[in-house]
Amino acid sequence: MTPCMRISAAIHRVKESSRRAIVIAVASCCLTVGISLAAPRLHVVTQPLPTSSEAAFLQESDVAMRRMMANMVIRPSGNIDRDFVDMMVPHHQGAIDMAIAVLRYGHNERIRRLAQEIIVTQQQEIAAMRRAVGEAPPPPTPSPTSPARPPSAGPI
Repeated sequence: MTPCMRISAAIHRVKESSRRAIVIAVASCCLTVGISLAAPRLHVVTQPLPTSSEAAFLQESDVAMRRMMANMVIRPSGNIDRDFVDMMVPHHQGAIDMAIAVLRYGHNERIRRLAQEIIVTQQQEIAAMRRAVGEAPPPPTPSPTSPARPPSAGPI
């Protein structure tokens, strides 16, 4: 059972008023961490300038983080479970987007394997959360590590 599933199960076991407090606490924690991570980076003068691939990685990661943080801010629906899913899906998608960035630019094979695992598990958790609130899971997507086929390549 994943950490998100354990949190969701725990929320279901408590009273309605307590659930609301837990959701607010989890959301506040996620937002606080996200805001601190999304804050502009300060570079020490003695640090070397990033390489072009590092700059591209940092740019993609920054875009992913900002999109995640913006999408985690929801208007409460009155349905705690729905609100939880609406906050957690962008959180998981942010992890997927950052993992894709490290697959594009990273070189460490262990990190690349971890990034691939993150993509798979986060997609599975998004699908499970959506099913739990009665939504259809998203359609399957091709592996982000597969090279894009040029349009002129013809059928497979």
